[in-house]
Amino acid sequence: MKKKGDKYAGYVFLLPWLIGFIGLTLIPMGMSLYYSFTNYNLLSAPQFVGLTNYIKMFTSDYHFLNALKVTFIYVFASVPLQLLASLVLAFILNKGVKGLSLFRAAFYVPSLLGGSVAISILWRQIFGMNGILNQLLNALGIESTISWVANPNTAVWTLIVLRVWQFGSPMIIFLAAIKQVPQEMLEAAAIDGASKFQRTIRIMLPMISPIILFNLIMQIISAFKVFTESYIISGGNGGVLDSLLFYTLHIYNEGFGKMRMGYASALAWFLVLIIAVLTALVFGVSKKFVHYD
Repeated sequence: MKKKGDKYAGYVFLLPWLIGFIGLTLIPMGMSLYYSFTNYNLLSAPQFVGLTNYIKMFTSDYHFLNALKVTFIYVFASVPLQLLASLVLAFILNKGVKGLSLFRAAFYVPSLLGGSVAISILWRQIFGMNGILNQLLNALGIESTISWVANPNTAVWTLIVLRVWQFGSPMIIFLAAIKQVPQEMLEAAAIDGASKFQRTIRIMLPMISPIILFNLIMQIISAFKVFTESYIISGGNGGVLDSLLFYTLHIYNEGFGKMRMGYASALAWFLVLIIAVLTALVFGVSKKFVHYD
């Protein structure tokens, strides 16, 4: 028999999360939205300026469009490559590799370390003028003296490689999804003469398509939020010709470097809008390739 207070127990256990959500997420988001319509420098009271900050993005901020360009190149190149690498490795590990748990742990490590300051510094050393990459190329007889992270034509691609290297998290999710595919269906298809490639394309991929959609959405959002790698490798200034000026780094420089917190808040909310629109587009297109039956 339920006691009178049992119906409130769930709310009591939910209370710590609810307090944290309201105090650390909801209220700061509301304040940020308000600041986006103000001239605020953190030192004096904010002054309401209406849509001035949003108009400034497209009229007088010459860094804005370049930051968008660099970020879009990074997102649209790194996310598909990362998901493809993680999916291929998940299929390989699903073949019954000995020491599977060890491989899963080893492949997951880059996802834990990839966004750290230490790895960013290491990456800058690897792709620097005297880095490991150039030493390897010179040892192979290919003369290379450029700094890959300082060259405007290659800088963003070094960070794309770093992003692809962090394939562990989506790979683990893909592997779990693949193992849920009923073996009876695969065996029946094999008896009917379907090759391994056909079974993969026509059975396994459609059945894990909801997980592909989930990983795609999560990695897009995560890629748009990248900051540490850009800040450390470029020294915080966006690199040569703003080649590493990611959108989040531009927000940071405006808010904390130039003390334009109102304008930085407007930039942040425009990023929220971009992510929301892209997410809606992906969900709309997903109706053609995601199967829930």
